[in-house]
Amino acid sequence: MTTTILLPALRRTAIGIAALALAGCAGFSGDGGLDAVSTLTSERIGQDIRLQRAASQAPAAQAELAQLLKQPLSADSAVRVALLNNRGLHASLLTLGVAEADLVQAGRMANPSIGFSRMSGGGETEIERSIMFDLVGLLTMPLRRDIEARRFEGAKLVAATEAVRLAADTRKAYFNAVAAVQSARYAEQVREAAQAGAELAARMARVGNLSALDQAREQAFSAEATAQLARARHNATAARERLVRLLGLWGADTDIALPERLPDLPAAPREAADIESLAMRQRLDVQLARLNAQATARALGLSKATGFVNVLNAGYVNSSKTGAPRENGYEIELALPLFDWGGARIAKAEALYMQSVHRTADTAIVARSQVREAYSAYRTSHDLARHYRDEIVPLRKKISEETLLRYNGMLMSVFELLADARAQIGGVNAAIEAQRDYWIADTELQAAITGAGGATSGLAAATPGEAAAEH
Repeated sequence: MTTTILLPALRRTAIGIAALALAGCAGFSGDGGLDAVSTLTSERIGQDIRLQRAASQAPAAQAELAQLLKQPLSADSAVRVALLNNRGLHASLLTLGVAEADLVQAGRMANPSIGFSRMSGGGETEIERSIMFDLVGLLTMPLRRDIEARRFEGAKLVAATEAVRLAADTRKAYFNAVAAVQSARYAEQVREAAQAGAELAARMARVGNLSALDQAREQAFSAEATAQLARARHNATAARERLVRLLGLWGADTDIALPERLPDLPAAPREAADIESLAMRQRLDVQLARLNAQATARALGLSKATGFVNVLNAGYVNSSKTGAPRENGYEIELALPLFDWGGARIAKAEALYMQSVHRTADTAIVARSQVREAYSAYRTSHDLARHYRDEIVPLRKKISEETLLRYNGMLMSVFELLADARAQIGGVNAAIEAQRDYWIADTELQAAITGAGGATSGLAAATPGEAAAEH
């Protein structure tokens, strides 16, 4: 419908629309949300993150990266390299720009539409001109901005989750790589000892001091030790490459230096006091689920607000006719709810809201369970590693010393001495694995408390090498 009014009233309406539109406009932030993500990450892993937005920032990052790679990596320095250099993380951080653009767009009024018509006949010409504004979009702008602001906050939580997850994955890959190198080095020592035993057996067999069965046993052990060394070396290479991928390195930078052995166990394990409540306060996935539920609730309010009137345009119109003065007025376009009263949209929004509520509750339940499981794995891994360090390895060492004394006293043959050395192999490998499992469990516990959950798994009853040694 079109109505003609006085020009002063139209001007006042246009001025009001312009004022509201200008009040709702907002620009881009200076940091693009990265500062908030860096704070969230620093609170959880003790390190901030940076995104190279310009070429001028690259030299400083490359200088820090080169300094870190000059010396053997620690777990913390490996995490720092990954945060600086992992391209997948940088790609995830750039989604912040998409979310912020949606937020800025939600605070801007839709462009007006201009109409023009010209009719002539009977010697007369009639021209109509109009400019239309989306009033519903203008009136719901604050609500839409609030929804997009929550989505922007959600994008920050997602980006922080990616950073924390990368840090946890890097730490686990680091401990796996160090343990694999340590096991490969020990496997090489075993192979050398086995070759020496096989050579000694061959010499004794040639002079008739050793049976063919005993010689075959020593040769079989030497062959198995060679095969085990090949597997250990490949496992070390695979673990190292996994770490290199997370660090985002290529070319000459892949020649990273790792320590010769895993870090020592701490003096005492951490206690389980209030880890569930701590996880509820700090876990990023729980915070994200709550934020999504709040955003869905606000979206439900928008659906109810626009359920009845979802198209409402108003604007300025003037009309010119041949031989008559120009007429000015305004025009309002209103979609009549004859067929769609908005009930389906409201029902959909309500279902989505209840869905988000249940997902939030499910996320909290899963988080509590994960942190309990992660702590159980952490304490068990700590106790096992300490048990190997304080009980099994010293006992194996004592047995070896006693065996050597009996050999020196000619109470035991050289092959019994070698058999005892073989029995120690499983214990040493199991001790290395137990120490590695502790540091991985420690990382997963931290992720379960502050990040997005730790991927814990059951602990094996005994390693193959340990079982073989006991047999």
